[in-house]
Amino acid sequence: MWKQMKSFLLMNLGALFVAVNVTYFLSPNDLATGGVSGLSIVMSNVFPGLSLGLIMVILNILLFIVGFIFLGFRFGAKTIYAGFALSFMVWGLETYFPIQEALSEDILIQLIIGQIIAASGMAIVFHQGASTGGTDIIAMILNKYFSIEVGKGVLVSDIAIAISSVLVFGPAIGMYAFFGVILNGLVIDYALEQFEDNKEVVIISQESDEVRQYIVEKLGRGATIHQAKGAFNKEDREVITTVLTRKEYTLLKKSMTLIDEHAFITVHKMNEILGENFKRLAS
Repeated sequence: MWKQMKSFLLMNLGALFVAVNVTYFLSPNDLATGGVSGLSIVMSNVFPGLSLGLIMVILNILLFIVGFIFLGFRFGAKTIYAGFALSFMVWGLETYFPIQEALSEDILIQLIIGQIIAASGMAIVFHQGASTGGTDIIAMILNKYFSIEVGKGVLVSDIAIAISSVLVFGPAIGMYAFFGVILNGLVIDYALEQFEDNKEVVIISQESDEVRQYIVEKLGRGATIHQAKGAFNKEDREVITTVLTRKEYTLLKKSMTLIDEHAFITVHKMNEILGENFKRLAS
């Protein structure tokens, strides 16, 4: 129960980060950096009588309807919730905590800070197995009917929105928006790497049994044992390979000073791990 509650709270926190960026950094500067929020910023200029949050709600409803028509029920409840949570948070912030003008005259620094906040929030949402919908739906439709990779589809959609801002807000703002699309992708990738900072640890130790026991019983992780032979003295050795989170690796490193301070250990950073107690192969 606590795990589900924690995931729910983190998902809302991530959506709030994105909403803060949209309300206080992007919208006051007319920066349409892709996604439903970017399209809503463009449309709020076309339809000034509608609030930004309301436009986002309407667009999300339309996109989910289109998604159901072309893709069927392929959206998880978390994605649907996160998409509407973001829209209502933007509406709430602009209604109850509005700002009258941009926070600074320097658009670039606002764009960078805002995108870092938003990308961190998106990474939190992604880490909970959800997304904020929006252009993801367009990308999935392009993938289904035109075999375009989802990642490329999202990028194409976001760039198209950024380009549309050129027609509405002018080339200078449009170039900032285009830069924001690229920056957002880079920061999201970096933030996700921090969440999934797993390491492959290879250990050669005279106390192989004790090391294996610590990994399995204390850390609760599995390990693979290989038989190897040393090049100098040709002695048979056991090589233990395991995959650990950053916290687990820190605990192992401290314990190795007590188990066998002469052990030979190599550590490799892993980009992605599927199966076992890590990321599921399919949801």
